[in-house]
Amino acid sequence: MSRSRYQAALTVAALVCATSLHAQNTATAPDLSDPEVAHVAVTANSIDIDMAKFALTRTHNAAVKQFAQTMITDHSAVNAQAAALAQKLGVTPADNAVSQSLLSGAKQARASLEPLRSAAFDRAYLDREVAYHQAVLDAIDKVLVPTTENAELRKLLTDVRPAIATHLEHARQLRGQLGSPSRTSK
Repeated sequence: MSRSRYQAALTVAALVCATSLHAQNTATAPDLSDPEVAHVAVTANSIDIDMAKFALTRTHNAAVKQFAQTMITDHSAVNAQAAALAQKLGVTPADNAVSQSLLSGAKQARASLEPLRSAAFDRAYLDREVAYHQAVLDAIDKVLVPTTENAELRKLLTDVRPAIATHLEHARQLRGQLGSPSRTSK
């Protein structure tokens, strides 16, 4: 893949993920109910789990494999906590426009990663993870926590925030280690 084609695919992947959540962080951010907040949280985690599972099928880089496995483990644990809390509170997560936007963005991101292989895939996957985790942090801070009324749900969101920040930093560091694409990357 040429450098310009790689950069275009990378830009699309990063922007789709970032804008899906960023659109929710503006002054017109939706006023979500607690069941809708719970659905957004579960959806965001599930998207990253699915993307990590896809990465495990594509990467040959041991560090990227380890990162993807960490995403599966950590995000699955958060979803388990969210499910337990929803059951305790008698709340059924409710689908909403934010969740649908996240799913649409994830589908587009996956499509942009599909044609990539080897180091080009690893770089694009990690660039997507950086953008996605930053967008999730922004959504937690600007949309999810502020609109959550239930104290236990708000606590879960604030308790998982440091792990999301750690994922972001890990993705940034790992991405930095992979360097820039060469002019002959395919």
